[in-house]
Amino acid sequence: MSADWPMQQRESWKIVFACSRAEGEALAGDIPALEGFDPPPLLVSTEADPARPDAWRLEAYVDGAPDEALIAALRAMLPHSPPPLVERIVDADWVTISQAWLEPIRIGRFYVHTAAHGENIPADAVSFRIEAARAFGTGHHETTTGCLELLDLLARDGLDYADIADIGTGTGLLAFAARALWPGARVLASDLDPVSLDVTAENMAINAIPDTAIALVVADGVDHPAIRARAPFDLLVANILAGPLIALAPSLSGVTAPGATVILAGLLVSQEQAVLAAFARNRLDIFRRLQHGDWPILALRKRA
Repeated sequence: MSADWPMQQRESWKIVFACSRAEGEALAGDIPALEGFDPPPLLVSTEADPARPDAWRLEAYVDGAPDEALIAALRAMLPHSPPPLVERIVDADWVTISQAWLEPIRIGRFYVHTAAHGENIPADAVSFRIEAARAFGTGHHETTTGCLELLDLLARDGLDYADIADIGTGTGLLAFAARALWPGARVLASDLDPVSLDVTAENMAINAIPDTAIALVVADGVDHPAIRARAPFDLLVANILAGPLIALAPSLSGVTAPGATVILAGLLVSQEQAVLAAFARNRLDIFRRLQHGDWPILALRKRA
């Protein structure tokens, strides 16, 4: 995510909800359902009162006055919460909160941090600096965390890939991780939102990744000549949402080679069987599964 957006904004607001601990823990970080808002809000959940361990607070930080659609989307996630408090904050507070809240995470060999936490990087880690800003994928949401873990496990299992695609790349983090694991591979990252590709390019520069190392493509799914020209892929990652995954199952299968690995994330446990059935109809069967919270992360292999 871009380091520039929080510093540049003129006016910042926060929306404060009362919630339970379970709700706060489930909603903190990146939420796929909020990806459609530009930029998506940054969610921070905290314990409101140490004497009441189940009384938590969810704060949504946004650039500009929040509209009714965003407030409604947040309220739908907290149906039992009273009406929220909406207030303007000074920019300095936003910068401090947004950067300090995103604590570094260690997933397998990966260490993901912001500029505010760039010191004391573990010597044995592959580190990436990813700031909070305009695209999904800081690494803090269970779906991104799970994809990082699964990629790491596949590499530890000795699997090797030569042509990799990250569909719906967001910040570019998963493409960066795949390139680090398989440095000889050709890597392509796509997203339907041009802003995400701008953020990915910025993050490539921040992380000293050459601009020729990852091909960036604005595309809806895999419908783009550059993607078709690179196909077939032997590793494809799609961390999006259940509905788009089901709709894209035929086309994602169509750009992968027999024996290819396809990693799916962004779906809930309740949606898992429908997603798996859609991909099974297109010759892709599950061979490995992780689960972070309510979010399964699935590795599928394409039948010959």
